Amino acid sequence: MYLCPLKVATLKKIESLQNPLIKHLVQLQTKSKTRKQTQTFLIEGVREISLAQKGGYELQTVLFSPEIISEAEAKKLTATTAELVEISTEVYKKLAYRDTTEGILAIAVAKSLRLEDLNLPENPLVLIAEGLEKPGNLGAILRTADAARLDAVLIANPKSDVYNPNIIRASVGCLFTVPLAVATTEQIITFLKNRHLNIYSATLQDAVPYHTQDYTTPTALVVGTEATGVTEAFREQSVKNIMIPMQGEIDSMNVSVAASVLIFEAKRQRGFR
Repeated sequence: MYLCPLKVATLKKIESLQNPLIKHLVQLQTKSKTRKQTQTFLIEGVREISLAQKGGYELQTVLFSPEIISEAEAKKLTATTAELVEISTEVYKKLAYRDTTEGILAIAVAKSLRLEDLNLPENPLVLIAEGLEKPGNLGAILRTADAARLDAVLIANPKSDVYNPNIIRASVGCLFTVPLAVATTEQIITFLKNRHLNIYSATLQDAVPYHTQDYTTPTALVVGTEATGVTEAFREQSVKNIMIPMQGEIDSMNVSVAASVLIFEAKRQRGFR
């Protein structure tokens, strides 16, 4: 697979912002097109890099600022065949995405995230996030999915690529710990039907209170955007459409919060297995 247009094997120390690799990494950080073309993305932070490796992600290059993290610590954290590159503080600040900094970044190889690569258990609990626009919401959902040990999160018709740095940041690295697949709504419905999962779509149309349903059998919970909700395709395939009763003046809540309510009700019913 053609992954990166630049050769970095001979790079040991970079101090200039005009270095071709640094210019490329800025594009990798900010441009979805670059991430898709190269099938690589940038990870920032000790915990995120550790979780990526634990999740089986290949690291191509690790960049560290010796004024923030030592070479020994960088090597210990990334005990892989990845190229280790020292960068100046100025270069690091150009690349760093977060206000709080730990002095280390890595170029990682993206995974295909195909439905057919998912291995679900006998009685799965999965969440489908359909058409979400805000990377922060998806990141927060992945963080909840990790906390609840969901069997998978399926992303239908995403509006942002999964390796957007805002998703990585909002998920605090849980993007790498949760079984994940990306596909169209139609493909995901077929996948769920073939595996006999009961679909419950969070919507206001023809819905019953979420806590009245049984989620102890193979279950797929579906959430959509706050503006338009889940599509008709999912609503029509639902065993039941479900809603979270509101007692205030508004009739909806943030999608990541709604997903958390549904996920932990399902986990409660399952005895948090």
